[in-house]
Amino acid sequence: MSAATTRSRTPDRLCAEAVDLARTAAEEAAAPGVVGEHVGVVSEGDRVVTHYFECKEFGYRGWRWAVTVARASRAKIVTLDETVLLPGSDALLAPEWVPWSERLRPGDMGPGDLLPTDAEDLRLEPGFSGEDEPAPNSAVSQDMAELVEAEDAEVTAGVPAHLPFAPRRGSIAAVAEELGLRRARVLSRYGLHVAADRWEESYGPKTAMAQAAPAACVSCGFLNPIGGSLGQAFGVCANEFSPADGRVVALSYGCGGHSEAAVMPAPPRPAPPVIDETRVDPFPLRPSPDSGSVSITPDEPSSELGHS
Repeated sequence: MSAATTRSRTPDRLCAEAVDLARTAAEEAAAPGVVGEHVGVVSEGDRVVTHYFECKEFGYRGWRWAVTVARASRAKIVTLDETVLLPGSDALLAPEWVPWSERLRPGDMGPGDLLPTDAEDLRLEPGFSGEDEPAPNSAVSQDMAELVEAEDAEVTAGVPAHLPFAPRRGSIAAVAEELGLRRARVLSRYGLHVAADRWEESYGPKTAMAQAAPAACVSCGFLNPIGGSLGQAFGVCANEFSPADGRVVALSYGCGGHSEAAVMPAPPRPAPPVIDETRVDPFPLRPSPDSGSVSITPDEPSSELGHS
């Protein structure tokens, strides 16, 4: 360890003895009666020392007044550097600040609340483009039609439910399994109506959230459609900030997290600074003779009347 390092860790004697100077500075910066006992001194460097005082301010448990003093080389006068209130190791601190865009959590939205979405929200993408040409992966697209003609479907004999093995991909049994036809029983019309009534009661147009919503789910980009006959009236919400996230909602339901209800405007861009460095503006050191309201040279009528 070098001598400079040892000297910087050892508090300067004159600076360490300037407790009264540090207390006076702390009392001037703080309110009356909130500066407590002297709790320690720390060397910050060569002839730089920080004094710590207990803080008695309500709500600042574990905080300390830190007053830094210093002394010039070969000088005997200690001067004040700064006074600040700092938290200690067991200080009561406020929670970490979180931006508004990250502060909202699922379940925080209530009836009447409006959640704006960014124009470049990664959770949304363009939908209907206005063109009549179907998407390339659509079942009615030309590419898919040519693929169906090129592939030969394998027909498997027997009822799909009685097959002892898993059907191979591309067979009629595989298609039946994807459509749900291999199940022994399916929902009846009564079962569909009961489920629809139950879902509409929880997430339907008569709820308080839907009554205060700016728009319905049928036009929301976060609505994930479902298949079957229930898809004509219901869908699945995919907005994590919506109270119906992951739930089956009616198309007439709505909340403040609608994708098109309010789009956050882009932050304004300040105009670029105009700096003209190609010309020089002359500024005279003395005023021009004809710049005033009275001319320096007397006119003839004034001379005749005796005016100067």
